[in-house]
Parts: sequence; C-alpha cells; structure tokens
Amino acid sequence: MPTPIQKIRHLYQVLRAYYGPQHWWPAKTTFEVVAGAYLTQNTSWNNVEKALNRLRKAGKLNIEGIRSLSSRELQRLIRASGFFRQKSRSLKSFIQYLDRRHAGSLRRMFAPSRASSDAVYALRQELLQLNGVGRETADSILLYGGNLPVFVVDAYTRRIFLRHRLISDDASYDEIRELAERALAEGSSGETRAIPKKQAAQSRRDWARHFNEMHALLVSAGKDYCFKSAPDCDGCPLRKLLPKKLLPKALHEEARGRRR
Repeated sequence: MPTPIQKIRHLYQVLRAYYGPQHWWPAKTTFEVVAGAYLTQNTSWNNVEKALNRLRKAGKLNIEGIRSLSSRELQRLIRASGFFRQKSRSLKSFIQYLDRRHAGSLRRMFAPSRASSDAVYALRQELLQLNGVGRETADSILLYGGNLPVFVVDAYTRRIFLRHRLISDDASYDEIRELAERALAEGSSGETRAIPKKQAAQSRRDWARHFNEMHALLVSAGKDYCFKSAPDCDGCPLRKLLPKKLLPKALHEEARGRRR
C-alpha cells in the first residue's frame, strides 16, 4: 500500500498534468507578495487585488509608500480587503520590523536564509512574532517572497489531504507542512527523503519551485472541485486517487456530517 508521502507525490503528478504550470504568486515585486500575504487573510483574492490596485495607483505599493502613509490613509486604500484596521496595523508593524532588523531591505531579510534550513526557520520564527502573522502568512512570505523551501498550508491543502486520508482530522499545521515538504523533496536518486539542514543552492531552488507549484495546484483543485460542501468529485482530476469508500456519495455524506 502506498505511503502518504508517495500518495502526495502522485497527487502532484496528476495535478501538474491536468493544470500545467501555475506560476504563482501573481505579483510584480517582492513587496507586493508580502503585502498580498497580509491582505489575503480572511478574504477572497478578488478583494486583495482591489486593495493592491488602489495602493499601486496611489504609488504606495512599496516599502517607502507604506512607511509614509498615516494609518488612516492606509486603511482607506486597503479597505476592500476587509479587516482593514487590523491589516493596516500589521503592515505598519512589518515595515517597522524591516527597518529595525534588516535596514528596511527585503533583500537583506531573505539573504541569510538562502544558506540553510536553520536560517530559514530562524527567519520564520521572527515573522511569527510580528503582529498579524500566523503560520500561513509567514510561510507565504518565505516561499513566494523569498523563494525559500517552506510549504504553505491553507484550507484547500487541509481539505484535500484529509479527504484523501493523507492526514488525521486533528493534524496540526506544521505536521501537514512537514509531510508535504518530505513528499516533494527529492535526493539525487529520486527517492523521497527528509530535508537536511544544508542543501545545495540548486536543490533549494528546485524544492521551492515544487512547493510553490504544489500549493498553487491544490488551490486550483480546491476552488474548481473540492468544495467545502457538495464537492464535485466526478469532474475532479484526483477522483481516481480517492479511497474507494470515499467516492462521491460517501464524501457528500461525510461533508454533511461535518456540518452538523
């Protein structure tokens, strides 16, 4: 019987063949990724794009721009993303951290983390101490902003992995993240292995690319087929990988049971 790690790699292969390259995150600058990671909390990407476009049109979608805005002005520009007061405080807090710790430079913030996993997770711990930064936001900044090999877990990832019986109901964020990272990290022999503390730069870039693609592919599958309720299993490219007892009828019944 295939292991969860082997199953995740199979999911990745099927989704890549079905959707093709995703080229996520849709941003022109690294700071736009960071801002988007904050603004996407508890809202749709359409609303994030509205907020980003307002910042861009105002010439404020950059570090200096956010630094120069008053809290009220920033709230007005990002209002479309929802929770705009909280997100304004969080963005301001990030800029203060960047100025204090990394001389206001994203390049300097990410540079040490390109050397080892220890450095990546040291930066991760710093980000998690900031106002408004949870694991998903921190990992989005690291993966999509810094091109660092940290897998992002979101509601789509958890839902698809759970329905395919790859994780338990009570699996923690970091348990899911570490499982996905192990599944997508390959040694020179092609065998799956745990990510070591030090890797060749090319390996790290390759892993970051795979983590990026897998997360984006899971988001696409989640949006198109794996709905929270009444999932469209019949049309889903992952249907053939579902455990037999979780083919469409059983999965609909399970979804209804979770809502009770």
